[in-house]
Amino acid sequence: MSIPIIDSHIHLWNEAEAPSHNWYASDSPLATRHSIAEYREATSSSASQLSGFIYIEADRKNDDSKDWSEPLNELAWMRRIIEGKPQEGEGHTADNAKLCLGIIPWAPIASGLPKLKEYIATVEEQAGEAAWAKVKGFRYLLQDKPNKTGLTEEFIDGLKLLGEKGWVFDAGVDQHRRGRVQLEELVEIIDRAHDGVEDEDKKVVFIINHLCKPDLTIISQTDPSFIAWRSAMFTLGKCRRTYMKLSGLFEEMSDSLKTQSAEQIFSAILPWLAVVIAAFGPERIMFGSNWPVCTVGVGEEAWKKWHKIVDMMCDMAGLSQEDQTMVWSGTAKKAYNLEG
Repeated sequence: MSIPIIDSHIHLWNEAEAPSHNWYASDSPLATRHSIAEYREATSSSASQLSGFIYIEADRKNDDSKDWSEPLNELAWMRRIIEGKPQEGEGHTADNAKLCLGIIPWAPIASGLPKLKEYIATVEEQAGEAAWAKVKGFRYLLQDKPNKTGLTEEFIDGLKLLGEKGWVFDAGVDQHRRGRVQLEELVEIIDRAHDGVEDEDKKVVFIINHLCKPDLTIISQTDPSFIAWRSAMFTLGKCRRTYMKLSGLFEEMSDSLKTQSAEQIFSAILPWLAVVIAAFGPERIMFGSNWPVCTVGVGEEAWKKWHKIVDMMCDMAGLSQEDQTMVWSGTAKKAYNLEG
């Protein structure tokens, strides 16, 4: 039986708007167009299984409380994809629209409730009916923000608003570059965002990106960074309404490791994968590719390679057909409240 796949984490952009991202460099392999045409080519080996994807905002330049122009330009791009109305040379067609199962735009969650409500009202106004229906939540990266950004009263109130409205929060933190403080703060953020919310269904859902970006340049289970990460995974695994994406690990590896075969990489990172399965269980972890970022230093076969690694993980864990379905698509459907 062929298990359907929902890719829970991809980014898309056209070449003209690539410079509007915070990560942009003219010599970056990501500086060119990465649209649905390129994504379909990257996923061609699993085309018959691919039900669709979740489009995650790609870190457009912004000034939290003042300048939202670039995130709103990205929203307009999302809208064209969903409505099947591409501009010339954008690399998507009307037929591709059905692949976009949900979108996670940026939102100024740290700017306080008045600004956040104003922004969300603007998103609803500018998205149009079809794209607004696809908004499943919002993201505000914490990985590059000062410590304690997510612990302010404004940020916690913003998260509570998302929960009240039924939207998820995609959480991006980075242990590799920022250390264990990002893990500790994420645990506190979840606790405080849920505290005092009596209705379980109104507690914001957290969908954690990329296993919190562990340091995979040091492949050692005795290294302090691994021990801190493992401890945090089991703590996060006990949090209510919290999910983890199996995504983004190529970017945390050494150049020498990421170029090895899927089998060699799987063997090296097995301790990390085993911890996530033990901490969250298949019903709370979901496949995500982080395409096209995953291709940097790996090549155009990156999606296929990551798919193979996750497939080997499912086999290693002895997951049942039902549990494998959760990893590949069921958890994403549940966490993002997708139709069907």
